[in-house]
Amino acid sequence: MDTLWRKQNIVTRSLSAENPTGDSGMGGRATEGSGSWASRELGVGWKVSPFADIPAMTEKVIADIKGPGMIKHMWIVPLDVRDVRFFILRIYYDGCDKPAVECPVGDFFASPNEEYWQISSLLVCRNPNNALNCYFEMPFRKSCKITMENLNDKNKGLAYQIDYEEREIPDDALYFHAQFRRENPLPYKQDYTILDTVKGKGCYVGAFMLWTVPVNGWWGEGEIKFFMDGDGEFPTICGTGTEDYFCGSYNFDVGGKYTDFSTPYTGYYHWKTDGVYKAANRHSMYRWHVKDPVYFNKDLRVTIQALGWRRGDRYLPLQADISSVAYFYLDSPCADSKPLPDADGLELC
Repeated sequence: MDTLWRKQNIVTRSLSAENPTGDSGMGGRATEGSGSWASRELGVGWKVSPFADIPAMTEKVIADIKGPGMIKHMWIVPLDVRDVRFFILRIYYDGCDKPAVECPVGDFFASPNEEYWQISSLLVCRNPNNALNCYFEMPFRKSCKITMENLNDKNKGLAYQIDYEEREIPDDALYFHAQFRRENPLPYKQDYTILDTVKGKGCYVGAFMLWTVPVNGWWGEGEIKFFMDGDGEFPTICGTGTEDYFCGSYNFDVGGKYTDFSTPYTGYYHWKTDGVYKAANRHSMYRWHVKDPVYFNKDLRVTIQALGWRRGDRYLPLQADISSVAYFYLDSPCADSKPLPDADGLELC
């Protein structure tokens, strides 16, 4: 807010199905589109193209921006809430052929579930009914391309608005990245990798995690570990427990029940079971390092343990179904990442 009153050499632009190029004076000119039947008596300018149709098994470009500039906000709404794991969001910077962001759209917005959970954080919001919002700033120097891939075998609708600025980018600006991973199940006695080793200079700014727990009892004794700048077997930063890393304590337990919360920097949601068909215990958690980013100068790897309890007051290494998104800034527009699972490998059963 301390810059809103200042005169700036910035041009504001916005992309949507109504103005897919973002060009000046080109909004609301559609003559065909998803709303053309409803607007048939009113004509051009009357909500002719409120959302895009993405063909089955197709990757569609929804933004192709020339730089320099910066993405400021994204609003994305899969018209069918069941598709949040079957739309893949990718963001490419400066002509790189590898995406800096590659995630199922629901996980990127900390919302991989059909069940509604209000998220009221500074960087990601989920608002009624399925409005997914992102406020991570994403600078680029030459270009930014954003695509959405539909993994379904049917055409699907997507409403979106991408707000960006045409502006100069300082030399020390880093590129925003987000990487998705899933282990189902996690091998016995193996740590879960949130972020595999990335090389370069940057900062880690947060994580979203989804755990499906296969046992009774508390499941979150595992420590998070940050291996940075040449660390070997042991990390520089080591946490004390899963709920502790997500800024909770004592199992998120208030009065013998998991307690949901959503705050500017952290949040937790327990997917409720019905005892029959919704039998899996799942736990969603986000943590944004806004005030406490983790800076690295050469490389970074982030892991977390999956630990429960067994008889005799002993830890039990868990073989849970875990997925995650790591959010970080890096001095390179590209970074190597593990290939995404296919649609069956993404599905939450």
